[in-house]
Amino acid sequence: MMSILFVTLVIVVTGVHGYSAFSIHEASIQDIQKAFSENKLTSRQLVEFYIQEIENLNPLLHAVIEVNPDVLHLADKADNCRDITGILHGIPVLVKDTISTKDKLNTTAGSFALLGSVVPRDAGIVRKLRRAGALILGKASLSEWAHVRSFSIPNGWSARGGQGKNPYVLSGDPCGSSSGSAIAAAANMVAVSLGTETDGSILCPASYNSVVGIKPTVGLTSRAGVVPVSPRQDTIGPICRTVTDAVYILDIIVGFDPPDREATREAARFVPDGGYKQFLRTDGLKGKRLGIVRNPFFNFSKGSNLYHVFEDHIDTLRRGGADIVDNLEIENVNVILNPMQSGELTALVAEFKQSLNVYLKELITSPVRSLADVIAFNEQHPHLEKMDVFDQDALVMAESTSGMGKEQRDAVEKLEKLSRDGFMRMMMENKLDAMVSPDWSASTVLAIGGYPGISVPAGYDNDGTPVGICFAGLRGSEAKLIEIAYSFEQMTMVRKPPSFKPSKPGSGNII
Repeated sequence: MMSILFVTLVIVVTGVHGYSAFSIHEASIQDIQKAFSENKLTSRQLVEFYIQEIENLNPLLHAVIEVNPDVLHLADKADNCRDITGILHGIPVLVKDTISTKDKLNTTAGSFALLGSVVPRDAGIVRKLRRAGALILGKASLSEWAHVRSFSIPNGWSARGGQGKNPYVLSGDPCGSSSGSAIAAAANMVAVSLGTETDGSILCPASYNSVVGIKPTVGLTSRAGVVPVSPRQDTIGPICRTVTDAVYILDIIVGFDPPDREATREAARFVPDGGYKQFLRTDGLKGKRLGIVRNPFFNFSKGSNLYHVFEDHIDTLRRGGADIVDNLEIENVNVILNPMQSGELTALVAEFKQSLNVYLKELITSPVRSLADVIAFNEQHPHLEKMDVFDQDALVMAESTSGMGKEQRDAVEKLEKLSRDGFMRMMMENKLDAMVSPDWSASTVLAIGGYPGISVPAGYDNDGTPVGICFAGLRGSEAKLIEIAYSFEQMTMVRKPPSFKPSKPGSGNII
């Protein structure tokens, strides 16, 4: 395997008809478009490279469930229309296997129960990607049913996709549920990808795989045509290697979508004229008020490696011109972080059953039409679904609910109050532009209020394990978060390609 990985790191595309060599490894969208315009690269060559990388690496990493059988044809069409301009024209995009595509690809949430089902249409965000000229490369692996199958399955595992592996330390946690989207982007199996988040499913894999993940305000991107968990918390966002690439994708996928009318209409007011790329400013930290909640997010011992890493990063933020407001508190934060105490689990399992049943009934054809059918399928096909290894207790818990009754409505009201009196009050009373937290530790705080966050690579353990830093804000604050995240990224430039280390012998320094 190491010889394959070495070739992966040095491979270049050598064009025909006078094209000069161009290295695709670690190339950004801008790099690729420049190579297109200078006749150093074609969309076909780019797609062929990614397909080869998937063939080389996927047996090890399990990041991709399917490759689009028509993607080379789509690349040829893009090459024949090179007079059409647009930042995504001819660029392959990998989407999580919960995002519907009306083509030859399956949409299965990693489960054999949905294999062969036919979706009625492209997901709203896929339509926008196609209109922008992007090519759907394939479906990324994930934690099965967006981690709602079982409370015991490991991050990144699905029956169809297998066990996703962290490309930095193969025995490390890839996190989930958008594991494949992050692994593939990190390992250069694609330049850009899409994930979904209900609670941590973009921010966590982005952090653990040393890539950038944007979790948008709920409703800023359409959820139509996406296998749901909770319409109250679900959101779709980009996972890429750089803040710039993530923002380019965000600009394409935000905005009103009739099938997700209520949420996208409300959030569309947050989208700025001219899009978000105007906020890619190297001086974006200047004048920003950033809050630090030490307990519980920075609760490291003063002699630990992580303590020094994030203290250094807080100093970096200060050097960038930010005003750090330290030692803040979020009211009832320990309740918020406990899904059983907060009511989040009570609400989510009921919302999952209700929304999934609607999704399944709208499919043109499907082996299953309800959550009860999914559970029965798993019981009838235990070998396919590895029922002897992992159970389906989360699915069974969801099926036992009977809609959004009083208990569930009370849980939602409690979540709204916890969010309003906690994160929102802290942000507003301290006039903060963002809260800074290590890793994905604050994801639940953001999830219950529909708030946005951006994870940026922050460092590596001495065994190569990545860690990210998260910038989070109130609903609609993406512009400020992008300024902060981009400025931090440009000041630190922490990210490096994966090392594919086979083991994790122990903890050590972060660099």
